[in-house]
Parts: sequence; C-alpha cells; structure tokens
Amino acid sequence: MDSLAQITHLILDMDGVLYRGSEPIPRLGEFFAFLRERRVPFMLVTNNATRTPRERSAQLARMGAEVAPAEILTSAQGAARYLKRAYPPGTPVHVFGMAALREAIQEEGFLLADQDVQVVVASVDREVTFEKVKVASRLIQAGARFIATNLDPNIPAEDGFVPGSGAMVAMLATAAGVAPAGIGKPEPILYELAMAQMGAPHDTTAAVGDRVMTDIEGGKRAGITTICVLTGASDRAEAEAAGADFIFADIGSLLDAWRVALASVKQG
Repeated sequence: MDSLAQITHLILDMDGVLYRGSEPIPRLGEFFAFLRERRVPFMLVTNNATRTPRERSAQLARMGAEVAPAEILTSAQGAARYLKRAYPPGTPVHVFGMAALREAIQEEGFLLADQDVQVVVASVDREVTFEKVKVASRLIQAGARFIATNLDPNIPAEDGFVPGSGAMVAMLATAAGVAPAGIGKPEPILYELAMAQMGAPHDTTAAVGDRVMTDIEGGKRAGITTICVLTGASDRAEAEAAGADFIFADIGSLLDAWRVALASVKQG
C-alpha cells in the first residue's frame, strides 16, 4: 500500500495506541469520529486478556470514544475460538488468568475445571498465588496442552510498564518444563479472525500498533499494511528496523496524514 488513502479496513491495537493505562491518547474521540464519517470498518484487536469487550467498550466510552463490544476482539476470545477448532463443547479446560478469560472460554462451550483437563489456557492473573501456579503447572506436567493468550512481557501504563502475560506464562513454563503455544500477536490468528469478521481484503487493510515484536510483526505475517505509532512500547528506530510501512508519533498524527492523503486523491 503506497498511500493511506487506499485503506478500506483498519485493525487497531489498544494499550499504547488508544490509551496508556487510564489516560487516553490525545484526539482519541476525533480519530474514531473520522473513521465513522469515512465509513471505514475497524476492529480493535488486543493481546490484553484482562477485560471483556463490554468492559473495554465502557472504558473507551469514558475516554470519549464510542466503540461497540462487537468491534473489539481480545486474545482471550482468540484463544477460545482457536480451541473450538480442535475440541468439542464440554471439553474440560483449566484457566490461569482473569475473569475475562474464564468468560471467553465458557462462551465457546468449554467446561472450566481444575483437574483431568485437556488444556491449560494462561494469561495475566493479577491475583496470582503459589497455589495457582502449582495447580496449573502440575496439570501441564500431567499432559494438558499449554496455551498462552499472548507472550507480551509487559503492558504500557500511564506510569510506565507493568508485567504482562508473557511474564506470568514464563513462570508456568519454567515450573512445568513445557513451552506454551501463543495465540496472540505476533501470531496472525487474531488478525485473521478480525478480517474475517469485517470481510476485509488483505491489500487494503492496515494494522496500527505500538509494539514492533507483536503488532508490526503480526501484521506482516498476516500480509497486511503496518502502521506503528510511538506512544507505547517501540521507538522510531525499532519501527524502521522492523520495516513498518508507516510510522507516526501518535494516532493524531496518523489522522492528519490520512486526511492529507485523501485530499490529494480528491484534488488529483
């Protein structure tokens, strides 16, 4: 893709792109108003599995951006839908993570269990205990398949970075002696699910993210245009080295450049 004017569908990361912790990135509401005005279908696709789409929607509304839960796809949902391809409803699954992950697994018809499980799905657990680590690691050692919603080592917050899923999954992997299979970015699974939901073609779909090792790499593996914003995990040098197609300071700068590109097409 040579110009932002060619974008017909957009996939956006959330943490570090739309907000940092509880602080919205400047011009957040204006950016979504532009997408609605231009009738650009979009999906918010996040590796963060700690909140449900309903909770994310409410969070964004408080920041001045109206996004429906159906326009949000989390790695918790991605993991549940991935498992649905391989296991029938009622399969016992152990969840090491937050309530949002448990809800996503149950929504796809799986049974939450702490023994005799076929799969252990792990993510961030802000109430982690030694007992939880012991139970999950022993289930993995006993032969349960080990799935991680994502392997992000940390998550951007308003005051810096906090431990991410990758940090906690690494603890389980060390305890169990088994490496997990990751579902979230940079695996292309979430992008593929989002594109299928929108009916989006590869050649005119773009992914916006802040973390090169997940968002940009994942977009490239999915075969779509990549846009890196510098409000989160990666700096310009990292974005350039990774070959991001476009790089902007923030979504406001992206918005300005997009408007200029559309104006140029109209004048031409």
